Amino acid sequence: MSVLTDKSAGLRWLRGNGILLLAGVLVLAISIVAAIGAGAVAIPGGTVFKILANGVMPDLFAIDWSKGREAIVWEIRFPRALLAGFVGAGLAVVGAALQSVTRNPLADPHLLGISSGAAAGAILALLHTGLFLGLMTVPLMAFAGALAATFLVLGVTRFASATSADRLVLAGVAVSFIIMAIANILIFLGDPRATHTVVFWMLGGLGLAQWAQLPFPLGILLLVAPYFLLRSADLNAMTIGDETASTLGIPVARFRLTVFVLGALITGVMVAFSGIIGFVGLMVPHIARFLVGGNYSRVLPASMMLGAIFLIWADIIARTLLSPEDMPIGIVTGLIGGIFFVLLLRSRTGQAH
Repeated sequence: MSVLTDKSAGLRWLRGNGILLLAGVLVLAISIVAAIGAGAVAIPGGTVFKILANGVMPDLFAIDWSKGREAIVWEIRFPRALLAGFVGAGLAVVGAALQSVTRNPLADPHLLGISSGAAAGAILALLHTGLFLGLMTVPLMAFAGALAATFLVLGVTRFASATSADRLVLAGVAVSFIIMAIANILIFLGDPRATHTVVFWMLGGLGLAQWAQLPFPLGILLLVAPYFLLRSADLNAMTIGDETASTLGIPVARFRLTVFVLGALITGVMVAFSGIIGFVGLMVPHIARFLVGGNYSRVLPASMMLGAIFLIWADIIARTLLSPEDMPIGIVTGLIGGIFFVLLLRSRTGQAH
C-alpha cells in the first residue's frame, strides 16, 4: 500500500511540475512575441509569429508585411528578446545558488559586488585595452573582474572575521562601492567620446544585442547551469548549515568556492553584454520558492524560467515607457527590486520578532 501511495504521490508531483513547466514555456513564448512586437514601431503579435515561422519554414505563410518590419523582427528585436531571456535566466540561477551557499536570502550577484567587478573589467576592455581578443575580450575581462571581486569579498570577510551571512552581504556592498569608484576612475581617464556610451551601458541595456553575441551567454548557461542542477541536493543541504552538509559528505568550503567562481563566470559574461542589471538574482529565486517550494531541484529551473520572463517584460517596460526613447533596463529592475528588497526586509524582521 505504501509503495502504491509513493508511486501515486510521485505521479502527482510529476504531473504538477509538468503543468508548471508547460505553463512557463507558454508564458515565455508569449513574452518573446510581445517583446518583438513592442516598440516605437508596433508590430501585431500575429505578424510577428508569421515572420518567425517563415524564417524557420520559408513560404509557410503568404508575405503580407514589409521588408522593414521583417528586418526589425529578425535583426533588432528577436536577438534582443533572446539576450534578455539568457541574462535573466543566468542572473536568477546565480542568485538562487548564492542564497543557498551563503544561507542569506538577500544574496545576489549585484549586492555581493560581483556585477560591479564584471562592469569594471568590461570598462577596462572597452576604454583602455581594446578588443585584443576580438569578441571574447569583453566577456573574458568581465569574468576576470567578477572573479577578482568575488575573491576580494571573501578576503574582506576573512580579514574582518565577518563569517555570518549578513556580514558577507555587507562586505559585498562595501567592495561594490570600492570597485565602482575604480570603474568611475577608468571612465574619467578614458576617451571622452566613448564615455556617454559606457555610462549608458553601465545602467543596463540590451539595445546592442546582435546574433553574433548570443552564443556567449547561451553557451555559459548551457555549460554552468547543469552543474548547479546536478548539485541541487548539495544546495539543499547547504541551506540547512555547514555542519549538516559536512555530515552528508559535502566538502563545504570547496563547494562554496566553486559556486562563487561559477557564479562569477555567468555574471561576468551576462554583464559584458547587458551592463549592470541589479536585483534579478535577489527577487526571482524568492518568487520561485513561493511557487514551487524550497527544493532546489525545482527552484533552479523555476528561477531560470521566471528570470527570463521577468527580464523580457522589464525590457518591454524600458522600451515603451518613454517611447521612442530607450530607457536603461537597469532603472526598471532597480525600481522594482528596491521595492521588493524593502518588503523582503520587512518580512524578515517580522519573522525575527
